Amino acid sequence: MSAIRRAADVAKGDLLPERVLHVDRATLVRYAGASLDRNPIHWDERFARSVGLPDVIAHGMFTMGAAASLLTEWVGDPGRVVRYTTKFVGPVVVPYGTGADITLGGRVTAVDPDTREVVVELSAVCDGAKVLGRALATVALD
Repeated sequence: MSAIRRAADVAKGDLLPERVLHVDRATLVRYAGASLDRNPIHWDERFARSVGLPDVIAHGMFTMGAAASLLTEWVGDPGRVVRYTTKFVGPVVVPYGTGADITLGGRVTAVDPDTREVVVELSAVCDGAKVLGRALATVALD
């Protein structure tokens, strides 16, 4: 884990380092087992298509968690996250042969010097489309 980030070293507009996360079907099956979310839209292509999806899709909470992971690495301590909300605005479609790449990023939108709380807007994009909308996290820094 990296050193814990300090509020004095953070400014509005700062960018978190982008990361590309590759997701394949094996990742989805492991996540389904760990989360107990075994909905077949996440692992059964035939079922996913039968309900109108283009293919199997990643769990929304997986994508939300991936963005949170980027944030906690940037902050240096997952215990510093005090709030995190998002809207799921698009699916991460995960084709069998190629999988999918999710580009994760973030930008500091507010720094309160009195409380040392920092608001970060996180992003997750797959195939050029946003998959998380209004993903806002507040972290408490030293």
